[in-house]
Amino acid sequence: MIHARQLLALLLAAAVLGGCGLFGDKDEENLKPAALLDFEPQLRVRKVWDAGLGDKAEYLRLGLRPAGDGRRIYAASVDGKVSAFDPDNGRRLWQTKLDVPVTAGPGVGEDTVVVIGVDGEVIALDAGDGSERWRVLAAAESVAPPVVADDLVFVQTADNRLRALKRFDGELEWEIIQTLPVLTMRGSSPPLVVGNDVVAGFDNGRVVSVDMLSGDVNWESLLSPASGRSDLERLADVDGVMTAVGQDIYAAGYQGRVTSLAAESGQQLWGQEISTYVGVSADWNSVYTVNDTGVLIGLARRNGAEEWRQDALLRREPTLPVPFRTAVVAADFEGYVHFFSNASGEPLARMRFGKSPITSAPVVLGTLLYVQSDSGSLAAYEVVEPERGPNRAPDIAEGQPGT
Repeated sequence: MIHARQLLALLLAAAVLGGCGLFGDKDEENLKPAALLDFEPQLRVRKVWDAGLGDKAEYLRLGLRPAGDGRRIYAASVDGKVSAFDPDNGRRLWQTKLDVPVTAGPGVGEDTVVVIGVDGEVIALDAGDGSERWRVLAAAESVAPPVVADDLVFVQTADNRLRALKRFDGELEWEIIQTLPVLTMRGSSPPLVVGNDVVAGFDNGRVVSVDMLSGDVNWESLLSPASGRSDLERLADVDGVMTAVGQDIYAAGYQGRVTSLAAESGQQLWGQEISTYVGVSADWNSVYTVNDTGVLIGLARRNGAEEWRQDALLRREPTLPVPFRTAVVAADFEGYVHFFSNASGEPLARMRFGKSPITSAPVVLGTLLYVQSDSGSLAAYEVVEPERGPNRAPDIAEGQPGT
């Protein structure tokens, strides 16, 4: 499989070579990451706490993201350390050191924490104390966080399979197999639970809805048919995050489209030609994504019309932008966390969480934003509300330095 970073570099290089035949100073300049913008901050952001998780996982693009259950925050590091934290102050409540490296997780639900080992081991821990409950071999790598719901654990693996395991003992309940293209990108789309169904994206460009309990397929939808002569041109992986708002599902494929699907039927309600490998996020008004060159895009949730476009993170390898309060937040390869207006895409604030890359999208849990860096660290951020005097307008926010 092709590493996403390598693929992006290859495609950019091919575009330049196709246009001019040789690299020159101007071409090299055009391939550089965008410089950081100078702007007047409009949002005050504060780091609430941070904590170390374990070893670095730079450039591996693993599926390591924090998760919460309303009482604790859980996170895992590549060297097999799984930790639970108090969300208010970052106090570590427990840590379990597994005997295998971890590539994805955690998934959390029903007092269970689940991570995926480097060789496809699915490992379930007790959410209360971190003790191991069971482990089974899924027999394939996974870099998609598992999902725990309705006494089942859903695991998406690199062999284009969706597996449902029993939460109690890890026994296989059912599995769905899709055809695997000759060439795919490194990555898998995390399963998405919508009502009584689980929705999964596959490397053949298809999104499939499955009844959680029976494993029966409700519908399949091809986001964008593969096109082109070479295997590289025909890449159409649905590897990024999918999201749902009400009964609408939003998904995207590489070299394909951002698409709105009806949850009950899979009918495509609208689509926009945008190539992305990080997926989509959404709030009640808009859908957000970043294309394969690093341009952030806001779309109207109702009809997919483009609302704004922001190229401040061009070639900075931004994560998926996620909605947080009145902002959308994305992190980049230099460890910066960027806050943009969810209405206009204008920059609002910028923080730096160390110098290591951040390749996992930020996660919003409760009133805090959590960021996990590839250096093996976790931080929680909050938006600080401005103090309001009797003559102060309610919509003016205090700024802070944008670096």
